[in-house]
Amino acid sequence: MDAARLLTPCFSSPIRSSSCRPLSLLSGAFPSPTLFAPFRSGHRGNLCLTCAAETLVAGSQREEGSSHALRGGKGLEAGDLESWLHAHGLPPCKVVLKERPSHDGRRRSIHYIAASEDIEAGDVLFSIPNSLVVTLDRVLGNETIAELLTTNKLSELACLALYLMYEKKQGKKSFWYPFIRELDRQQGRGQLAVESPLLWSETELAYLDGSPTRAELLERDEGIKREYNELDTVWFMAGSLFQAFVAVQSCVVHLQKVNLARRFALVPLGPPLLAYKSNCKAMLTAVSDAVKLVVDRPYKAGEPIVVWCGPQPNSRLLLNYGFVDEDNPYDRVVVEASLNMEDPQFQEKRMVAQRNGKLAVQVFRVYVGREKEAISEMLPYMRLGYVSDPAEMQSVISSQGPICPVSPCMERAVLDQLVGYFEARLAGYPTTLSEDEDMLRDGHLDPKKRVAVQLVKLEKKMLHACLQATFGFINQLPDHTVSPCPAPFAPQLK
Repeated sequence: MDAARLLTPCFSSPIRSSSCRPLSLLSGAFPSPTLFAPFRSGHRGNLCLTCAAETLVAGSQREEGSSHALRGGKGLEAGDLESWLHAHGLPPCKVVLKERPSHDGRRRSIHYIAASEDIEAGDVLFSIPNSLVVTLDRVLGNETIAELLTTNKLSELACLALYLMYEKKQGKKSFWYPFIRELDRQQGRGQLAVESPLLWSETELAYLDGSPTRAELLERDEGIKREYNELDTVWFMAGSLFQAFVAVQSCVVHLQKVNLARRFALVPLGPPLLAYKSNCKAMLTAVSDAVKLVVDRPYKAGEPIVVWCGPQPNSRLLLNYGFVDEDNPYDRVVVEASLNMEDPQFQEKRMVAQRNGKLAVQVFRVYVGREKEAISEMLPYMRLGYVSDPAEMQSVISSQGPICPVSPCMERAVLDQLVGYFEARLAGYPTTLSEDEDMLRDGHLDPKKRVAVQLVKLEKKMLHACLQATFGFINQLPDHTVSPCPAPFAPQLK
């Protein structure tokens, strides 16, 4: 290897870029905790309505740990989800509705779907008729909501939430009353009994300090607020829409190979009664007249049923569903690199980047287990930013292949910048990886803090792996005594 100058790809072949108590859902509707978990006082001050303490529906609750097979519905109380489903055409199922206690003794237990008998992979567990599935084609039957949707004033998920709010106002007269009642019971909680961080208090959000998930949370928060401003015709519901939206996002199913009016669906017996798992292949599937679930693994009677949640990183799983999957193969951290706009050669570098499938502001997704591959993809982009000699830049522009000359000192500067970046990100967390692991050994750790610590622990593991991969590239340099070259217009990383 030439120690004076390395001819290194500027770009490899383009790689695919890849605290208040529960509110009523509707002020003036039958008093209940919302579908939708408690609104945190002070976080969105003017949007918080008066809190209500009454139970959802008068009547006794089931004993903890009880279960009811979804077979006939006889003897169940009026408005019960099971009896409603069977009264409206649900075929016999191989599942049972069970309960587990909530970590908060003041709140109702969590319902979940389990196998009612031993089940083999490939079995159909249930088939929900389309008449019992809430989709946008039903929303379009409501003229007011349809107008908000067709004029792009509200997103599809917000329209589904608003539709349920209209229906809840009807109380027991609504066809959907038993389903809405079940959603209210869950209160936007996933199977770990944790709500989306969108509904956490400011103190609880501090569990996520250092994580980019906090910024993503604020961005999602602002998006929902913008939708509030479009609710001129339904202003009296605006204060509840936030909770409704969060609850809907926690249980909506994205159906495949259906028309746009059916792609987002709320499916009885679906989430949040079903648990999500990233390495599961089973998913709710639309057929001609129903939505069915075919399992991908065997289950013993009483075991909870899991379904695939789609290729989502843990930050998205936490925001949407309130859980983190330690075995998530789609988990990732994001590195944003950008060419320096103060660079006199910025336009030329942007042209070269675009020619190689990259942008002036490029997002690199670093997937768990593939950190070294991600660093290899970043290096050509970083090298391009370090080119300063106009003659070398012209050589890069005119070259037939994605090649640019990189000296050992420049390569060391690029790698040192990456080391500094990853070390700074790790230093931004208030705890270390070992401290996170110690906290997770505490069996009495608050569930919200537990999922937050799980998230930041997994982020740190990926960042540590990126750091180790970068050190590995440094160790491959021909001369470790070379000092990094100064770089007045180095790319920016965030």
